[in-house]
Amino acid sequence: MLKVTKKERETSQSLVHRFTKTVRQSGVLLQVRKGQFHKRAKSALAKKRSALRRVERRTEKIKAEKLAKPK
Repeated sequence: MLKVTKKERETSQSLVHRFTKTVRQSGVLLQVRKGQFHKRAKSALAKKRSALRRVERRTEKIKAEKLAKPK
């Protein structure tokens, strides 16, 4: 947890500047941004299903090419 307290006779602008500097140096924002776009790993069942779909599409494409039918 970051804590920045106002010093005696410190302006609000300098307090904000000091706070943003502390946040940047702590690396908290980098960690949050990394986690923002993190994707969960697919489960084993989902991997199997997507593999089966790919195989089915591939076989359908091969059949259509053999029969010379447009998609």
